[in-house]
Amino acid sequence: MEHDIRTILEDVKTGTLSTEEAVLLLKQKPFVDTGYVDIGYAKVDLHRRVRQGAPEVIYGAGKTPEQILGIMKTMCDGGEGRILITRLSPDSAEIIKQSYPITYHPDARIGILGDLPTPDGLGSIVIATGGTSDVPVAEEAALTAEYLGNAVTRVYDVGVAGLHRLLSHSAEIMQASVIIAIAGMEGALASVIGGLADCPVIAVPTSVGYGASFQGLSALLSMLNSCASGVTVVNIDNGFGAAYTASMINHMRSGLR
Repeated sequence: MEHDIRTILEDVKTGTLSTEEAVLLLKQKPFVDTGYVDIGYAKVDLHRRVRQGAPEVIYGAGKTPEQILGIMKTMCDGGEGRILITRLSPDSAEIIKQSYPITYHPDARIGILGDLPTPDGLGSIVIATGGTSDVPVAEEAALTAEYLGNAVTRVYDVGVAGLHRLLSHSAEIMQASVIIAIAGMEGALASVIGGLADCPVIAVPTSVGYGASFQGLSALLSMLNSCASGVTVVNIDNGFGAAYTASMINHMRSGLR
């Protein structure tokens, strides 16, 4: 595989292959080669950064610390200097810290190896929450977005129970490149923001609310039925998925994607 990549780069250098053609060939390589390293319990995708613009993210829930460490070692050996681990428990984080100097964010349950990059997106991703109880999901989204190279503006506790709180941040909302609206209960925040903003709004229902909220199902259905144009919805408590999509939108320009 290394020989093939060198050949592609040499062809670009000599002018027999254009930059665009080389990028396409590199993205297609995992369909020709294996594109991953099999370590028994995981097939680590070392080609994902070239193919998708970001390296593989480790989902920590359900994995032992030893399994996470094995995946991290494989990624580091493959040249990755920055790694994101989501849904990481405090106990696993402490064990991992003995081998790798990760920064652990307990509210978001996120561990990050390496420094956050300088933002290179089109603009700012605004992350808004209905209440303080939604902040853990919001911080998962915020840290993921920052890890992926985005400037993030946090606008927390601006739910519709006190609409003036949201309107006091109208400048941030109207200048955003993408907005992630995170709310539980009836999930109305996404519709209100969708009626104010001229950019894509990604709604994240949370499992916050009283009994009839059904662990976020009520907010999910409300957001899916939003009458505001431009609102899309991810699954309950999926701050990571919202941030990843927001980052892709925020990097949609020539030379970046």
